[in-house]
Amino acid sequence: MSKLEDIVSLCKRRGFIFPGSEVYGGMAGTWDFGPLGVMLKNKITAAWWQFWVEQRDDMYGVDAAILMNPRTWEASGHVATFADPLVECKHCHGRFRADKLGSDIPESITSEEFQKLGVKCPTCGQSDWSEIRKFNMMFQTHVGPVSDDTSIAYLRPETAQGIFTNFKNVVDTIYPDLPFGIAQQGKAFRNEISPRDFILRDRECSQMEIEYFVHPDTWQGIFEQLLAEQHRFLEEVIGLPKERIHDYEVPATDRAHYSQRTVDIEFDYPNGREELMGIAYRTDFDLMNIQRASGKNMSYRDKHTGESFIPHVIEPSIGVERLLLAVLSAAYTEDEIDGSPRIVLKLPAQLAPYRFCVSPLLKNKPELVEKARTVYQQLRQKYTNVTWDDSGNIGKRYRKQDEIGTPACVVIDFDTLEDDTVTVRDRDTAQQTRVKIAEL
Repeated sequence: MSKLEDIVSLCKRRGFIFPGSEVYGGMAGTWDFGPLGVMLKNKITAAWWQFWVEQRDDMYGVDAAILMNPRTWEASGHVATFADPLVECKHCHGRFRADKLGSDIPESITSEEFQKLGVKCPTCGQSDWSEIRKFNMMFQTHVGPVSDDTSIAYLRPETAQGIFTNFKNVVDTIYPDLPFGIAQQGKAFRNEISPRDFILRDRECSQMEIEYFVHPDTWQGIFEQLLAEQHRFLEEVIGLPKERIHDYEVPATDRAHYSQRTVDIEFDYPNGREELMGIAYRTDFDLMNIQRASGKNMSYRDKHTGESFIPHVIEPSIGVERLLLAVLSAAYTEDEIDGSPRIVLKLPAQLAPYRFCVSPLLKNKPELVEKARTVYQQLRQKYTNVTWDDSGNIGKRYRKQDEIGTPACVVIDFDTLEDDTVTVRDRDTAQQTRVKIAEL
């Protein structure tokens, strides 16, 4: 399996992902997506939206505001409970998540239990720790011209609440039959104590979340259906290897405060097995709390039976960056071609930033360049994501395209001028075949 540092190096070298505000020394837990990273990210989010929203009759999209009335986060429980266990080394004053200092340390560990473990500080090696305290991960800000207790707001830590607050708006305008889902993609912000592992745990991320509203008597069967659909999306649409995907039934002590059942889908990343996404049964927790806090009736009236009730909710939620890192780590390959080592990203064709790279064999031959430009324009009209490369010799161009995951390179040579065929070189096998331009 590839090493995380190799993937990080490739991402920086080829324009996928850069450290955030690097020119000023960077900022921990933030990352900027370069030209190729944006293309890959957009293809992943588009594939998710097509699979979960556009191809279904029971799913509707929203795009809610990032800044929300602060009562939202009081009603949802985030103000009181959205916290990680923070511990500080008394020797070097480094601060860490207590449950991330060992593979077998639960998030619910007490200070007394933690002290007995004799955990060593990863910075200085000492075992002298403060009491564990809860650290709320929401970013606080102020709205309006005056900064005081009345202007406090938060950057949303999840996109889900924008779905719940719009539940009645969707019901009253679309009149959907139960069960149905509301989907959203967007930014979320979490003030992580110790962001780590590249884009796996950062402070600003993108989420793709669904709240699927069901009758309380039917949640178990629908939960299993949505879990199976998540696997189909990851394995068949995104192309992740099935053997690196694992289900983890989260025990009650580690579940979120709103959940009565959670299954984490984990992935074997280069740094070990980590959560890729989760699916949670949130019961009627959110809609009931909104009803209590706002006084608004959040019940759903079944137009077929006349029954009124507050729906229960199943939430499949996935972080875009975690999925993107899984795609990169599954695709990253080191092999040899004709005895020469190379790095290649074996991305699925539908996710690769570029479908084709078009090159003239020699850039100092005007007739080859002119013909190559014609082929380039033809392929761009059909596939859009096609790149042009005439720098360096053809071998270096191949290696560059291998590293950015381009499935095929199309080379225009002198034979092209005679018979309208081109050389198509396959990324994964490095085999070259002659193909007529009309058949590309």
